[in-house]
Amino acid sequence: MKAVCWHGANDVRVDTVPDPKILNPRDAIVKITSTAICGSDLHIYDGYIPTMEKGDILGHEFMGEVVELGSAVKNVNLGDRVVVPFTISCGSCFFCNRDLWSLCDNSNPNAWLVEKQMGHSPAGLFGYSHLFGGYAGGQAEYARVPFADVGLFKIPDGLTDEQVLFLTDIFPTGYMAAENCNIKPGDIVAVWGCGPVGQFAIRSAYMLGAERVIAFDRVPERLQMAKEYGKAEVLNYEEVDIGEALKEMTGGRGPDACIDAVGMEAHGTDVMAMYDQVKQAVRLETDRPTALRQVIVSAAKGGHVSIAGVYGGFLDKIPMGAAMNKGLTFKMGQTNVHKYLKPLLEHIQNGEIDPTFIITHTLPLEQAPHGYEIFKHKKDNCIKVVLKP
Repeated sequence: MKAVCWHGANDVRVDTVPDPKILNPRDAIVKITSTAICGSDLHIYDGYIPTMEKGDILGHEFMGEVVELGSAVKNVNLGDRVVVPFTISCGSCFFCNRDLWSLCDNSNPNAWLVEKQMGHSPAGLFGYSHLFGGYAGGQAEYARVPFADVGLFKIPDGLTDEQVLFLTDIFPTGYMAAENCNIKPGDIVAVWGCGPVGQFAIRSAYMLGAERVIAFDRVPERLQMAKEYGKAEVLNYEEVDIGEALKEMTGGRGPDACIDAVGMEAHGTDVMAMYDQVKQAVRLETDRPTALRQVIVSAAKGGHVSIAGVYGGFLDKIPMGAAMNKGLTFKMGQTNVHKYLKPLLEHIQNGEIDPTFIITHTLPLEQAPHGYEIFKHKKDNCIKVVLKP
């Protein structure tokens, strides 16, 4: 089959690789009909995620048709259309039983690698390094889905791939980011980053009852999308001082909740942002926490900080004094996708949201390297790329 494979930093290729096979009775094989390039894929593309190996198949946002089933998979049938959560979960461990699907104890065969750095291992992830299991990803013609009796989510008739594809990751991720804010009527929510996750966080904050959403980015088309589709008040952080602007817009109090939808490759305009660039370049710091610093300092006293952007390792100069003395509540984590599949599908079916608004480019799988290039460099007004095998 054809698959998008990693060959090094800024080097992805469409290779011919062996077809996946059933390895366990709980496996399924899915013929992929739509897949997407995610912002967190760019961390791999840029070379910041360790334990990648040449030839690893990328991608964790994918859906398709079930074409082969292991003997233990009874919840779906051959021919069913399904979406596949990017977190791989067993469905029966301590954490899965508490709806903490992204913390599954049984799905990462390389847990010992993560435990050295993090103390405990989260769930395995599709196409996201050997640190998280070494599972082949979904930017391919076919994929093996382990724990398919738990992970595969059947899609009802009448919905297009484009309407439901983002149930795999970015829609639940944006929704969980907003849910973590403990939004109450009248709340003001600020969102750092108007990429795909930020866009869904904006929409979700309003769905959960926020009175105002203020969003920041530097890319004009992202800001326009947040304003037009998300009804957010938008600011270009290269043109204003975010902290001062938020004080002015909130009567000096600050936002009730702040969402970091940027993560480890944040950009900035101040001295600290340049400090991060240099330290990350020489690997003295793994992540650039410019957005996270602003979130902590900008949040209202007693406010909530929600972190949806991916962080991979160790950060410098975090203002913990501000966080502690302002009494901030932090919530973060990889998304518990399985928890949100049914309720978010209902929002789509009821016409409350049409996730297709996020798509700016649809390309054949063979053009994936071009897709990565325009997505990374924000060329051709690119916000979200869908690939068609």
